[in-house]
Amino acid sequence: MIKKLETNAIRLQMERSQYFEHSTPLHLTSSFVFEDAEDMRASFAEEKKRNIYTRFTNPNTSEFIHKVADMERAEYGVSFATGMGAIFGTFAALLNAGDHVVSARSIFGSTHTLFTEYLLKWNIETSYFQIEEPESIKSLIQPNTKILYAQSPTNPGIDLLDLKLLGKIAKKHNLILIIDNCFATPYLQQPIKYCVDLEIHSATKLIDGQGRVLGGVTLGNSELIGKIYLFGRNSGSALSLFNAWILSKSIETLTVRVDRHCQTVLATAEFLESHPKINWVKYPFSKSHPQYKLAKKQMSQGGSIITFEVKGGLEAGRDFLNDLVMLSLSSNLGDSGSIVTHPASTTHRKLSEADRLEVGITDGMIRLSVGLEHKEDIQNDLKKAL
Repeated sequence: MIKKLETNAIRLQMERSQYFEHSTPLHLTSSFVFEDAEDMRASFAEEKKRNIYTRFTNPNTSEFIHKVADMERAEYGVSFATGMGAIFGTFAALLNAGDHVVSARSIFGSTHTLFTEYLLKWNIETSYFQIEEPESIKSLIQPNTKILYAQSPTNPGIDLLDLKLLGKIAKKHNLILIIDNCFATPYLQQPIKYCVDLEIHSATKLIDGQGRVLGGVTLGNSELIGKIYLFGRNSGSALSLFNAWILSKSIETLTVRVDRHCQTVLATAEFLESHPKINWVKYPFSKSHPQYKLAKKQMSQGGSIITFEVKGGLEAGRDFLNDLVMLSLSSNLGDSGSIVTHPASTTHRKLSEADRLEVGITDGMIRLSVGLEHKEDIQNDLKKAL
């Protein structure tokens, strides 16, 4: 039985066809045929486990899910068209009108919008806790609280939450604990080890790793996944077959790529920390990170994202972006090409200054997704722009 994560990422594939292909084929079909009327009846009655319609399952999406679930040591998972599709589908499947969510305040902006604009339509309210004050979670739990949600490391602050502590709190209060594990990837962190019920990934990021396709996946225990699967099946949020095929192939190189990302970003963090025009640098595996010990405990490496503050505030941050030559200006991350974002003037510009500062987004903060270029070329571009 193959057990090594790196090997399973390559060798866990669907059964070969009569053509004995070495690489998994792309099954571009909207539906599947049945042998006879009884086969069709039994399949729709779920007496048989087989593919019926690609909105439900397909060999390509199943292979992708199988690979990611194996890496996370999850019972199973369900794929979605995007990472946000996975987040919304998970909440929509598990929450009812009148339920309550406790969430970390430092979460992805679109997730925050789900809580504040859309879930409220169904009378589902959210209470926020500061990531540096997890002890406040208990005071926010209400009789109707159903889910405890967080992202670790956070976006864009690169802060961490103690997953073991969150697991204990959720278990004690009978809450469903959901963690967005996108920044860490299934390779660097497996939250399920800490009594996390469900994990969510935007596969668009490091799982693809080359900025080509969109995708999302939720992983966890089979009972909860079953409910989420039915929501996805009936709401039509299926992952594209081509994207599933791409993502499954991408997983084969995930460990090699992420190793290279982590080596380069650690060297880049050291370079930035010594630069006179930088106020501070945050990277989980830098000893200067306030949660360095926690990062070393629950992550195997620090990931591909680093944040730092350019001296001079908002205008200095914009000038820095304008003076970059090689590094890309984009809102994506986890790509083979290094990407730079200035959150205060772009992704989080609609927040007030007070709200931005509350989640650690200063005017001069830069989020750098370190790619696979040579570290000296990355550092030279940064040096010139600074």
